[in-house]
Parts: sequence; structure tokens; C-alpha cells
Amino acid sequence: MCHAIIETTAGINKNAVKSAIKRIAGRVKCDIVIVPQDEHLSKNQSKGFRCGDNGIFKGVPLTDEQKQMSKIAKEIYSRYPYDGKYILDEARLIICQSNVKSEELQQRYYYAEVNPLGDWIGGINVDTGAANRKLGSDMADSVTGGGLHGKDLSKADVSVNIYAFLKAQRTGNPVTLCCAIGDNTIDGIPYSEIVSQAKEYIDSVGGFEKFAEWGLF
Repeated sequence: MCHAIIETTAGINKNAVKSAIKRIAGRVKCDIVIVPQDEHLSKNQSKGFRCGDNGIFKGVPLTDEQKQMSKIAKEIYSRYPYDGKYILDEARLIICQSNVKSEELQQRYYYAEVNPLGDWIGGINVDTGAANRKLGSDMADSVTGGGLHGKDLSKADVSVNIYAFLKAQRTGNPVTLCCAIGDNTIDGIPYSEIVSQAKEYIDSVGGFEKFAEWGLF
């Protein structure tokens, strides 16, 4: 069963939500609850683009190891589309992949430690795979003031995180930003521009579903 709890004042069709759930998770029962947003918060955007949350955010340039690990993870997932966990440092590559026999992975990645405790079932039967649980791998060394997934672009947790990450990659330097709910300017530019850059990035990776699948990189 998939429980979807949605806080919004925007009109959302439950059938559209059911369709998205079945597209992502397959044939599961849907329990959908839609509740209105706090009335004071919902007025926050009425006079223009304003920051929809508080937070301290840090974007950090990706390391070579992080780029390599992302490439390995996507390569494995293209052959075995199941949940997995990966660790890479100078000495070890560790691969834990649900629903894939260790021998198959070991043949392709002979230098890796594969499923150290043996094969495991994984999947939605034993692991919910909640997107926010894997923020560490999604954001490399970056720091988030909230959740990247499950929120819209009005939230700083999403847009400012993406903006800080992209600026860090562009400049090669760490970027630290903070904001308060209601702010209309961050890092010297209008919040509307930050939202626009974040939306452009979301679109470039294939939309929110792909973004939730792979994170920032």
C-alpha cells in the first residue's frame, strides 16, 4: 500500500495521484489524503515569489569519487533496476543490490565487495525506499535545511538547495546560503530567479520523478 499525504491549497486530482503512484510503484493500493495548507502560509505567495521555508543551505563541488560512484550506480541500475546502496573511497568499492545475485555483480565488478552479508530480498516488501532517507548520497557533501523531495519549487528546501549546488559546480567553491520564510531576495538575486533556475534544472533531468530517482547528480 502507498500512503500519499498531500498538504496543498492547489487543486489536485486524486486520479492523477493514483496514476503517478501506479506508474512508479506498480500495482499497489493507494491511500490518498489531501489537506489544506496553513492559511497564513498559503498567503505567502499571493503578492509574488517569496521563499516558502526557512533554512541554511550549502552547495559543494562534486569530488572525482562522487562522480565515479554516480556513474557506477547508474550503470548498475540500467541493468538491474532495483534498490541499491554503494560506498566508494580510495580503498573499497562496496555494492549492496537487492534482487540481484551476488555472482552476477561480482563477475562485472570483480574488484568490489558485493553483498557482504549475502544476497537479500529488498524491494517494497522490506524497504520503503523513502526518498528523503538518501539525502546524503543525493547531495554529495552538501547540507540541506530540509527535504529535497516531496515538496514544490516554492520551498527553499528544493530551489535554494539546487541553486547552491549548481553555483558550487560552476564556481568550484562551496556556497553557503540562509533564508527566512517570506524572503524575496537570496544571494543578491530575486527568489523568482532562483526558482526559475531550479525549474530549468528539474526539467533538464527529466522532471521530478527522475530527480527523486537520482538526486542532484
